Amino acid sequence: MIEGIDKSALRRADGTRRVVITGTGAVSAAGVGTAALWDAVSAGRTCIAPISSFDTEGYEVSLAAEVRGFDATEHGLSKKEARRLDRFVQYAMVACDEAMAQAGLDMAAEDPYRAAVSFGTGIGGIDELERGYETLFDKGPKRVSPLFIPTMIGNIAAGSLAIRYGMKGSCLDIVTACATGTNCIGHAVRDIRHGYADIALAGGTEEAVSPICIAGFSNLGALSKSSDPRAASLPFDARRAGFVAGEGAGALVIESLEHALERGATVIAEITGYGCTGDAYHMTAPDPEGKAIERAMRMALEEGGFSPDDLGHLNAHGTGTLANDSTEARALVSLCGGDASSVPVTSIKGTVGHALGAAGALEAIVCALSVASDTVPPTAGYAQPDPECPVSVVAGSAIRGVRQKVALSNSLGFGGHNACLAFSPYEAR
Repeated sequence: MIEGIDKSALRRADGTRRVVITGTGAVSAAGVGTAALWDAVSAGRTCIAPISSFDTEGYEVSLAAEVRGFDATEHGLSKKEARRLDRFVQYAMVACDEAMAQAGLDMAAEDPYRAAVSFGTGIGGIDELERGYETLFDKGPKRVSPLFIPTMIGNIAAGSLAIRYGMKGSCLDIVTACATGTNCIGHAVRDIRHGYADIALAGGTEEAVSPICIAGFSNLGALSKSSDPRAASLPFDARRAGFVAGEGAGALVIESLEHALERGATVIAEITGYGCTGDAYHMTAPDPEGKAIERAMRMALEEGGFSPDDLGHLNAHGTGTLANDSTEARALVSLCGGDASSVPVTSIKGTVGHALGAAGALEAIVCALSVASDTVPPTAGYAQPDPECPVSVVAGSAIRGVRQKVALSNSLGFGGHNACLAFSPYEAR
């Protein structure tokens, strides 16, 4: 017994362990901290602005959701760390420091081999890659930094986090493009659920607002070319014409319910399900039928013992591209048996843009806080419904005071990667 709770309440119906969230941390265009993210999203405020980190003359795209004025040394990193670590690692560390502090996790009291890290990035150290190429071509191979590789490679975020906190369990960087953060969390959930770890630090990070990324995505036709920050990222809106690049990091401390209660942690929400599928269709375009997306959502619900009728809301991938939003809407309609009008839908990309590998982690935080606070935030920018997206997008102001059994958070990535997490309010039973 733990404080009057029967041990049977610590397990799911299938005998596996319940997994809960005890800490969150965020770096986003809304600022540093989970509170900044939640405040901006719940208020329906856009944090998109003209790109400030480089000169956009000659580019068709001029807006992004940057982490403006970020100085890692103001948020706990040393000058040496700030100098040697690329931005995506800095973002990850700052977000994880917040999550670890909120969780009150003392690694000196933990078995380090029971603590996992599952933290990914879609692109990795693109800044260092650009600098390295410039040095190579301008000054020759001997002038390329000896730290070029360990600074640039994507797994160095996960590795650096494990080093920082002394976590010696599974240490992974799962890369599935824009589904990266969600897949990293989902993998960590399974590790804990099936007994391979007691605690995990999970999430995603990205620094993709850079010249080559903006040029590449722009030439692909994926980015919004709007010059109006309020009309650039428009998930599910009839006017949508591409996503707005974002950046930052989202971090969750998750653990078995038993472990959390034994150490007296405060539980934020429970992760009740995870679904993961592949379209097997196209390099960049989603399968227009959306069947694999539907399957991932259904898997996440069923793993938690829920049906589509229990769904309180969907935190959609909702990028603001024509194909993504219509396909995701079609998948939700199919999941709900042909009518999804009763399921509120929101996308935070109208507020903080599309942070690629970090997007799913930031959205997981928002979805968890949504079920914990009985609140469904609005979709910033949404104003004109599209018949191709027959779903109930939350617009204007948040829906408050509605208790939800379960909410879903979707992430979809180039290559046909689909991932979905189910979140529920924590109940001691």
